[in-house]
Amino acid sequence: MSHPAIRPDTRTLATVAHTAFFLLLGASVARFLLRHPGEPRTPWVLALSITLALLYVLGPVLGPSLGRTPGGTPGAATPTPRRRLLWLGLVVTTWVILVVLAPSFAWCAVPLFFTALRTLPPRAAIVLVALLTAFVVTAQLQLAKSFDPNLLLAPPAVAALATAVFVHMERQAQAQRALIDDLLRTRRELAATERREGTLAERQRLSMEIHDTLAQNLSSQQMLLQAADRTWDTDPATARAHVRTATGIAAHGLAEARRLVHDLAPSELADGAGLADALRALDAGPGIEVRFHLEGAPAPLPDRVQSALLRIAQGALANIREHSGARTAALTLSFLGDQVVLDIADDGHGFTEPRTGTRTGADGRGHGLPAMRARVRQLGGTLTIESTPGEGTVLSAAIPLEPAP
Repeated sequence: MSHPAIRPDTRTLATVAHTAFFLLLGASVARFLLRHPGEPRTPWVLALSITLALLYVLGPVLGPSLGRTPGGTPGAATPTPRRRLLWLGLVVTTWVILVVLAPSFAWCAVPLFFTALRTLPPRAAIVLVALLTAFVVTAQLQLAKSFDPNLLLAPPAVAALATAVFVHMERQAQAQRALIDDLLRTRRELAATERREGTLAERQRLSMEIHDTLAQNLSSQQMLLQAADRTWDTDPATARAHVRTATGIAAHGLAEARRLVHDLAPSELADGAGLADALRALDAGPGIEVRFHLEGAPAPLPDRVQSALLRIAQGALANIREHSGARTAALTLSFLGDQVVLDIADDGHGFTEPRTGTRTGADGRGHGLPAMRARVRQLGGTLTIESTPGEGTVLSAAIPLEPAP
């Protein structure tokens, strides 16, 4: 009498109830035959017993038990099919007639309680259980030779206990289904949130990569070509030098774009090149001398750390070239054991640092410092900027390192 939508624990309880029904039915038949041999009602009792057993066995064919809508609202029950109600009515009617003929069959009502509770909505099932209990009490009192208080109190107690246990199990099952649905919904929402956050983080990373590579290269090319255009007639040699420099920057930008498409790793760090060598090879453009210093014993750095520090250096040099008016810039890479620090200083005119969260201007500028802060923050480090108008700028990026095993 189980149904695929029914839980395993309910299926086990149903099996026990069905087994108990047939045991009680068989015991009642045996008792009747031993106590009342050769009576005229014996054929009727046997026929009704066989009919009740067949009806009970054929129950699943007539329709499923009261169940829960798969994937539906927790605790929501599917409507009981009419053929199932007809089947329950036939079972109860057959049992009532059988008890009228032989009151000893009254104890078969206990498994019928469970069947009614599984088949009908809660209120209707409780009403039916109460009626069955009253009929059992009446039958037992008729069967007794004298008044017995146990016959008056035991059946209602058994019925109340069976009903309470079943209702409690159903409520627990509903709460469990609701909890499982909430957990599944929360997991889906969390997965969606993680996907959105991952997408946003990837977009931010791509925007920083593009800003620190392609955008800076294009800006440098624009400045060099504009300078070449201004000096083309008066100083052709200088103009051609600017064009050659712009061509070199374009070639470097093309290589960087290909690297960006491939794996977003800096081309300067390709083929096993170290961070120190990549920083030493950086250039801030014509008219700006770039010096590099290495302090401390170099230690192996994760690729993410090397890439972040190189991008920060490129972005800082691009800002120096475009905004500072500096003549020299100094890059210092320091290995301090538990952290690596990159300092970038210039002798430009300095600036007043904008407030955190300043938006990019209409000309597309202003993305460099936020991008640097984001890179350092993603690695658990800190970015500090010290600048005074007329006295230059010092930018320092400190990133913690994992202790060596």
